[in-house]
Amino acid sequence: MKNTKYSTWQFWSFVILRVAIGWHFLYEGITKLLNPDWSSLGYLMDSKGMFEGLFQSIAGNANLLNVMDFFNIWGLILIGAGLIVGMFTRIAAISGIVLLAFYYLSHPAIIGANYAIPSEGSYLWVNKNLIELLTLWVVILFPTWKTVGIDRLLFNKK
Repeated sequence: MKNTKYSTWQFWSFVILRVAIGWHFLYEGITKLLNPDWSSLGYLMDSKGMFEGLFQSIAGNANLLNVMDFFNIWGLILIGAGLIVGMFTRIAAISGIVLLAFYYLSHPAIIGANYAIPSEGSYLWVNKNLIELLTLWVVILFPTWKTVGIDRLLFNKK
């Protein structure tokens, strides 16, 4: 299994997947950065589930909310850029998984959860955040950045 060879189509499909997820993260971060009125306040106050108290307490503390907004914006931008160019890709993917896990825990797809913020569909257990989180796991398992990406130049020991 270790010496499995992938076709050109398979390999480039993984590269495209990595770049597409990177674009999603980067664009989300840039739109938040460029909107002076953006805040995670509404999203955090709309939290449901087991951790709603934690997320709502973050929203209730102005200083902590500002720190979370900063890390959210720049986390999205740096994760997205890293995935797109293949730089520190494993760190970017793991950071993306952590960020998406927070999004999922704040707005879990559970029965009886009605959110003020509209969603694109009806979910039970699995939603877009969980799917993207699992897809980042696949990105880690198929390290295309070792061939296509700046990491190849930075960490190639040959």
